Amino acid sequence: MEDYNKNESQEIFSKKIRAGKRTYFFDVKSTRAKDYFITITESKKSFEDGNYVKHKIFLYKEDFNKFLEALNETIGHIKSDLMPDYNFDEFRPDNFDHAEDETFISEKS
Repeated sequence: MEDYNKNESQEIFSKKIRAGKRTYFFDVKSTRAKDYFITITESKKSFEDGNYVKHKIFLYKEDFNKFLEALNETIGHIKSDLMPDYNFDEFRPDNFDHAEDETFISEKS
């Protein structure tokens, strides 16, 4: 298996979501062998020193379906069983100004 953490990976798509004091980045990257994976990064400014603290998850293609299924099931459980009366639609993206969200696709070499 290739080492996906090396700097030879190329970012080809990114979606940034601002969520209160946190920013989430969903990045699609490719290796030199044209294998694709996703990095999910949470970035939050530290109150102590003003630097950004980042947490990163690497999600590989063989786990996409399992990850998506588990995420949907977990969110569904919260919405249906734990908070059925809560209006989650107030947080829908179409209720916000998207000027700060950025999506880009870089050209493949």
